[in-house]
Amino acid sequence: MKNFMKLAQVDVTPLMLAIRRRPELWQEDTFLRHYPQGPFGETESIMLRFPKIADFSRDKTGRKMEKYKQNLLPGYDQHESEDKPAFKVLTEARPIVFALMGSVQGERLGRVMINKIVPGGRIFPHADTPVHAEYYSRFHVVLQSQPGVIFRCDDEQVYMATGEVWWFNNKLEHEVINNSADDRIHMIVDIRTSR
Repeated sequence: MKNFMKLAQVDVTPLMLAIRRRPELWQEDTFLRHYPQGPFGETESIMLRFPKIADFSRDKTGRKMEKYKQNLLPGYDQHESEDKPAFKVLTEARPIVFALMGSVQGERLGRVMINKIVPGGRIFPHADTPVHAEYYSRFHVVLQSQPGVIFRCDDEQVYMATGEVWWFNNKLEHEVINNSADDRIHMIVDIRTSR
């Protein structure tokens, strides 16, 4: 396979138990799901690390609303991600993330998010933003998956089992279809590595 590489097997049980104890975390950030014309309309996400792009304002009734936009101020580093509150709550994610950084000799940690696709759901075909995909390598830590989940990248597809860690080429068009009877949950970790 040229677009996927299985790297390791890790124990994801502590992290999955922590997620199950905090189901409200799935509702705290809807950026990906509500991204205009984005491929993630059928996913729920827990953002652990993500760029600072939220702008808060109030609607006519005075309710706080989030408007998402890229910060284009001078000196803004589009590759910088910040810890989100969920990263402090789900401390069980940290050893997995930092062990992965060590094993691939990572130089910079980018986005870290946990994505869930319900049975019958999907992430629609897309390729990640070229400037981001060129800068970071994309890794998937499979927290929960069952046979029937299809992960396609270009002309290849793979089934990633629970506990496996994979690299994949997110520069090319890819999609995920959950044809299983259970939620498909992956932790996505972007790491800058020497090429």
